[in-house]
Amino acid sequence: MVRTIPADRFRLLVEAATRTFIAHGYRLTQMADVAGALGVAKGTVYGYVESKEALFDAAVRYADGHSPLPPLDELPLRTPAAGVTVAYIRERIAAEASHMVLLQVVSGKSAQRDARSEFAAVLSDLYRCIARNRLALKLIDRCASDYPELARVWFGEGRGAQHQLLIALLEMRAAEQRLRPLENPEVVARSILEVIAFWALHRHFASGPQGLDDAAAESAVIDFIVHGLLLQPRQRAQKKRGS
Repeated sequence: MVRTIPADRFRLLVEAATRTFIAHGYRLTQMADVAGALGVAKGTVYGYVESKEALFDAAVRYADGHSPLPPLDELPLRTPAAGVTVAYIRERIAAEASHMVLLQVVSGKSAQRDARSEFAAVLSDLYRCIARNRLALKLIDRCASDYPELARVWFGEGRGAQHQLLIALLEMRAAEQRLRPLENPEVVARSILEVIAFWALHRHFASGPQGLDDAAAESAVIDFIVHGLLLQPRQRAQKKRGS
C-alpha cells in the first residue's frame, strides 16, 4: 500500500486523533474529522489505521508518549478484537495504581510520623500521576459516556478506586487525630481529587493562556489542601488537654 504521510507523521495523526476524540467524544468523532484536523484526505488516514476503533486504541496507547510508536511495517493498524482496548486501559490503570503512594499508605506498607509530610507525599504523587497521563486520562474521561465497557473500568477501577482509597486514608488519619475532624470524608476526598484533576489535567484543555507551570501549580495546590486538612495549633492544644 502506498502511504502519502511520512513515517514521522504517525505521531501527528495520534495527536490529531486525541484532540478530535476529546473535542467530540467517541460516538460523534468521524475519520473525516481526524483527517481534517491533520490536513489530509480521509483515505490517507486509512493507510495508518484500519478503522475508528483502531485509531482510538492508538490514541489511548501512544498519546502520552510512554510507549514507542509501532513500526511502519505494522501499518495500517488492524481493528482490535472486542475488549482489547478496554483490557489495555484496565492494565495501565492497575499498573499505575500499584505504585502509588496513596495505596502504599492505606495498605500499611508506608507511613510517616509527620502528617504534613505524609499527605504532601500522597497528593504530590497523585498530582504527578495524573499529569504524566493527562492525555490518555482526558481521552478516557471524555469518551467513557459513549463507551459502556470503558465507563465501567474508568469510573469503577480508575476514578472510583482512587476516591475510595482517599476516603479510607482520611478516615484512618482523622481517627488517629492526625487530621482535624472531617464532617464528610467522602465529600472532602472528592473535592481533593477534583482540585488536583483540574490543575494537573483539565486546565490544559481550557481556552486561553496557561500562565502557571505544573511545578508551581502542584506546589500551591498541595500546600492549600494539606493546610486545610491538618489540625491547627489551637486544635492540637485542645486535643492534648482532652487526652
